[in-house]
Amino acid sequence: MLPLKYLSAYSDQTLEQVSQLIAQNKLGEVLLKRYPSAHEIRNDKALYQYVQELKNEFLRNAEPINKVEFDSKIHVIQHALGLHTSISRVQGGKLKAKHEIRVASMFKNVPLEFLRMIAVHELAHVKEKQHDKAFYKLCSYMEPNYHQYEFDLRLYLTQLDISGQRLWG
Repeated sequence: MLPLKYLSAYSDQTLEQVSQLIAQNKLGEVLLKRYPSAHEIRNDKALYQYVQELKNEFLRNAEPINKVEFDSKIHVIQHALGLHTSISRVQGGKLKAKHEIRVASMFKNVPLEFLRMIAVHELAHVKEKQHDKAFYKLCSYMEPNYHQYEFDLRLYLTQLDISGQRLWG
């Protein structure tokens, strides 16, 4: 069986099924059938609006998001799909936190479901800092198919790793 670094936490049965798809050269085909087209969010302004809409729908009382952008410096190799940062500054006698979300620019050309999964993940960090049960519960609240989209995104990263070819865009 091939080393499947993006899927290492999954069961042996799941890994075997993925390995069979890879051996039959059908992994990309399965993903394209499930997700036929890429999203239309191509710039930082549109990404900011998209993330703000999600935040306003699910995290109305959370601290504001000050910046959202695609970032070409984020590489999946470093196990980051996106980043949430909180920058603290002193303003007058108060400590203010500015929240920023950065999404790897390789996700400009993926299905909306993958971008949504990443946006939901990074937004969840505004409320929950650690990847614990409460964090994943919040992710699933914001996107009921969160875990399926995460798995499928990992399949895509595996496909990309093996073939070097992007499926969308």
